[in-house]
Amino acid sequence: MTNDPMDQKPLFADKLKERFRVPRINFRLAGGFKFLIVGIALVIICYNFFFVYVRPDEYGIKVDRVGINPGVQKEVYHAGLAFVLPFGLQQMFRLPKGIQVLELTNFPETAARAARKDRAAHIQTSDGFFVDLDVSMIYHIKDPYLVFTTIGPGNLFEDNGIIPKAEPALKETLGKLTTEEFYNSPLRVEKAEEAKKTLNNELNLKGIEVDQVLVRYFKYSQEIQKNIEEKKLQDQMVFTNQSAARAAKEEAQLKKIVQEGKVISAVELEKGKAYVTRKIAEKDLYVRSKKAEADLQVKLAEAERVRLKNEALKGIGSERMVGLKMADAYKGLDIIVLPSDGPAGVNPLNLNNVLQLFDVRKGGGQ
Repeated sequence: MTNDPMDQKPLFADKLKERFRVPRINFRLAGGFKFLIVGIALVIICYNFFFVYVRPDEYGIKVDRVGINPGVQKEVYHAGLAFVLPFGLQQMFRLPKGIQVLELTNFPETAARAARKDRAAHIQTSDGFFVDLDVSMIYHIKDPYLVFTTIGPGNLFEDNGIIPKAEPALKETLGKLTTEEFYNSPLRVEKAEEAKKTLNNELNLKGIEVDQVLVRYFKYSQEIQKNIEEKKLQDQMVFTNQSAARAAKEEAQLKKIVQEGKVISAVELEKGKAYVTRKIAEKDLYVRSKKAEADLQVKLAEAERVRLKNEALKGIGSERMVGLKMADAYKGLDIIVLPSDGPAGVNPLNLNNVLQLFDVRKGGGQ
C-alpha cells in the first residue's frame, strides 16, 4: 500500500458508495395496476368534460347549441351532477337560489354582503324637498328559467333586473310623502309596502319576487333637518303642555271624585249610625213595653189573688180561720180567768159564744 493521497481517493469513494447505496427501483408495473390508473384518469377526464355540479344554493339552466331542440332548456336543475356535452355543445348556467339583498346606501360599510348600490335613493318629497333614503330590498329568484330568458345569465338579474327598478319605485311611492310625514313610521311603512307591490308588478314578469322593502335611515339637508328638528321640538312642547293641562284637569276631576266619595261615605255613615240608634230605641221600647205588660200581668194576678183571698175569707172558711188565729193567740196565755156563768160568761170551749163575743158571728148563727 502506498501513502500517496491520490492512490487512496478511489478507495474512499468506494466506501461512500457502499454506505449511501441507493436501491434500484423497478418501474415496471403489473398489468392490472396500469388498467386501474388508466380507469381513474378516464373517470376524472369524463367528470371534468361531461358533468357539472350544481350546488344546493343554486339553480341550473342548460343551454343546447346542437341537437333537436337547441336553445335554453325549460328544465331547472337542482343540487347534484348534471350531464353536459363538452366543447361548447352544451353549457350549464347557474343562478342563486337563496335570499338576495339589494342595499341602497351612502354607507357601504354597513351594507350586507350581498349586491348593493353604493348610493342612497335620492327622493323628492311632495312638498319639494329632497331626502336620501337608506333602503334594504330583500328578494329572491322565483322562476330561474324566466329570469334567464328575459334578463340573462350571471348577475344580470341584479344589474338589468332589480337595480334599475328599485329607485324609480321608491320615488313613485315614498315621494308622495311630505317632509314631515317621513317621521310618521306607520305611514312610511305603508308606502314601503306600496313600493314592494310596484316592484313585484314589474319583476314578477321576469321571475323575481321582492319579499321586503325596509327603509333603514333617511336624511335631509342640514338646514332642512335643523328646521324639522326645531319644529318637532316645538310640537313636542305643545304636546307636553297639552298633556300637562289634561293631567291637571284629570287630577282636579280625581280630587272632586275623591271629595264626593268622602261626602257620600260620611252621609252613609251617619245614616248607618241613625239606623243603629233607631233600632236600639225600638229595641228598648219593645223591652219596656213587654216589661210593662209583664208587670201589669203580675199586678193583675196579685189583685186577683187578693180578691180571691177576700172572697174566701167571707165564707165559712173565714170563721175557721179566725178560730185558728184565736187559737194561736191563746197559745201564749197560761191562765185566763173569765166569768163562765151569766149572760157575760165566757166558755172558751163554746166556739159559737166566742165568735159572737168578738163580733164575728151574729147571735143565733151557725
